Amino acid sequence: MAESGNDPEVLCLGETMSLVAPAVPVPLERARTFTLSAGGAESNVAIHLAALGHRVGWASRVGDDPLGRRMLAAIAAAGVDTGLVEVRPDAPTGVYFKDPGPAGTKVYYYRAGSAASTMDEDFLVDERLDAPRLLHISGITPALSDGCDRLVRRLLTRERRARITFDVNYRPALWPVEQAGPRLRELAQLADVVFVGLDEAATLWGVETAEDVRKLLDGPDVVVVKDGADAAYALSTETVIVPAPTVQVVEPVGAGDAFAAGYLSGVLRGEDGIRCLRLGHILAAHSLLSTEDHMPLPDPGAVAEWLGCDEERWRNLSFGGGVASKEGE
Repeated sequence: MAESGNDPEVLCLGETMSLVAPAVPVPLERARTFTLSAGGAESNVAIHLAALGHRVGWASRVGDDPLGRRMLAAIAAAGVDTGLVEVRPDAPTGVYFKDPGPAGTKVYYYRAGSAASTMDEDFLVDERLDAPRLLHISGITPALSDGCDRLVRRLLTRERRARITFDVNYRPALWPVEQAGPRLRELAQLADVVFVGLDEAATLWGVETAEDVRKLLDGPDVVVVKDGADAAYALSTETVIVPAPTVQVVEPVGAGDAFAAGYLSGVLRGEDGIRCLRLGHILAAHSLLSTEDHMPLPDPGAVAEWLGCDEERWRNLSFGGGVASKEGE
């Protein structure tokens, strides 16, 4: 299928649920007011990419219920094409809750039998998959059902024009590490670009360094390894390392999706490895400043300045209160 000006640059495919979170970062059982929004790894990436000015679509299934309709409207209002989302009258929209606390955020999922879990290998026809430059999927989808597992395998093994980007996104609540480890490695090996946290790679595969991850995943063109608050690595024929800026973290869930979107935006713009990783860090930092999964982007002029600053200033950037500054200012 030939690409047209209306086709998305990126198609993100995967489950999204209604997200209930305390309006302020307090434990769920003590919260008095809540926010209701759309939460899903792939749609989060889509929303961030749309905010960065890219043509992006999201494909999934939702229930024919108020939560599904509200979610569709919210994602479409963020500038994402939802034309490939199917509404199912026979299955509900999933829901999950964030529970912030001093030891970190816990997440409670209510997704059994969700509309998204009914996706299978017949979900999308090939011509819709061949239009975008990038097809973004994650390791959450194959854990939802046997049909979803077959869908992901089909996406990764069919002859394709779009490059596939795969975020490992291991979720212990969905499947045990003994099952997930070999399966996620198998799927990651078939992708063109892979995102994985060093902590989850250690859990899944027993590795210790970003270089260990690259040795294990030698199939993709690029493996992007996120080492929490320390640094991010892009490993291909060479290794690019960019330290993470300092962030006054409010709540961490969703930051990985923001990072992936920033990095992919850099790829779509033809940026070099350093600027791709920096843009990932910038978006992740702003996600960390809120209990919401997506924060409004900072001023484009400020983003351009941070992307182009020298290494010393980059190392001294500190994000907090919605702004970035040099440490000590």
